[in-house]
Amino acid sequence: MTIAFVFPGQASQYVGMGKELCSHFPEAAAVFEKADTALGFSLSRLCFEGPQEELNKTAITQPAVLTTSIACLAVLRKAKGPVPAAAAGHSLGEYSALVAAGALDFADAVRLVRKRGQYMQEAVPLGEGGMAAVMGLSSEEVAAVCRAASTAGVVEAVNLNCPGQVVIAGNTAGLEAAGPLLKEAGAKRVIPLPVSAPFHSSLMVPAGEKLARDLDAVAIADPSMPVVANVSANYVRTGPEVKASLLKQVYNPVRWEESVRLLAAGGIQTFIEVGPGKVLSGLIKKTCREASLYNVEDPASLEKVLALTKEVS
Repeated sequence: MTIAFVFPGQASQYVGMGKELCSHFPEAAAVFEKADTALGFSLSRLCFEGPQEELNKTAITQPAVLTTSIACLAVLRKAKGPVPAAAAGHSLGEYSALVAAGALDFADAVRLVRKRGQYMQEAVPLGEGGMAAVMGLSSEEVAAVCRAASTAGVVEAVNLNCPGQVVIAGNTAGLEAAGPLLKEAGAKRVIPLPVSAPFHSSLMVPAGEKLARDLDAVAIADPSMPVVANVSANYVRTGPEVKASLLKQVYNPVRWEESVRLLAAGGIQTFIEVGPGKVLSGLIKKTCREASLYNVEDPASLEKVLALTKEVS
């Protein structure tokens, strides 16, 4: 059985995430303490107690999900859980995957994603851009509609998540023009998402330019295991490749469906979602129906994964 660890991105956050693990496992608590120190404020309190509105702010969400994911990873490793052959993460989750692979230091990563969230929010004024999930069309069909709607404003297919689920992003005019055209093309639903900016669209280029300076200031090592980059849906194996992919990722689509297919084609049979929620498990199931899916976010889910390890050892 070949295993990949996958790490969630934004929209997986919830108040209380990581709290139960920290109360049971000192290695999880140590990760949150390290994040609090690196950021200079109590991220752990926001994760454990909320409020949800604060946790949903991009510049908080990104370090919060990363920290919770790495806390889950620390517990999994301490318990001698399964060892992955590869890793991937959705958007923000790519940073978690790179920490897991030793390419990024955790403290550097948590500071980077805090700034990444700030830059992405600043790139487009609040209320002037957003995102919507399109259900029931292929990525090619959605991209074609976006091209047709782009005469009204910027609108692009940015999260190619799984068969029949694509997320679009753009400015308000572009999104409003695309909605009716998507319905005409056969979309079952077009659902506005509760996010504050058009992530992964070309409108994020200014955020990428700012993040480039921060990426230049941190050490990025060669990953110790293959990590799939969102921007290429291919493996990154060197520090320079990692840096280039993280920069482009800010303003290019997340090619998640292709990333999952790459892992499956390479022999991955089991995916373990490490971090809050089960969003990625749902997307993977729609892409790779025969895959075995597990997650680690609390003591109960951890026990199931450790039982899996005993079965195959």
